[in-house]
Amino acid sequence: MGKTYFCDYCGRSFQDNLHNRKKHLQGVQHQRAKKFWFDCFRDSATILAEELAKKPCRKFLQSEENKVGHDNRSTPDINEWLLKRAKRKESNSNISGSEMAKEVDDEPVVYWLPPGYQAVHELPPSLHPPPPGGWKTAVNVEWG
Repeated sequence: MGKTYFCDYCGRSFQDNLHNRKKHLQGVQHQRAKKFWFDCFRDSATILAEELAKKPCRKFLQSEENKVGHDNRSTPDINEWLLKRAKRKESNSNISGSEMAKEVDDEPVVYWLPPGYQAVHELPPSLHPPPPGGWKTAVNVEWG
């Protein structure tokens, strides 16, 4: 049969001859496993320097330009994004829980099934919509 070669990076073994070893060492799986192994030993400063040296994604930059209206900015502004996010959160937090409950209570909840589904009475009990007053819960129920 012959000798077998075990690759420490991939955790695979195969017959050891020039063709098989060369094919394995040039394979994508081996290259990824080897890179992953050595990346585990890199320090964070090196990783940060490499990430900062990368160019921004062109697809991301193009989508940001389309949103803004082609104002020839080189990179999107994070501060603008954070301000928009803060305003959105503030507007969502202005509605109190009681107001949300009033909005829900004023309109009755209507349940409907998409076309092609079975009638409600033909569905299993776990898929039935809740009753109008909601499900009744027992006081001392223990789960588990």
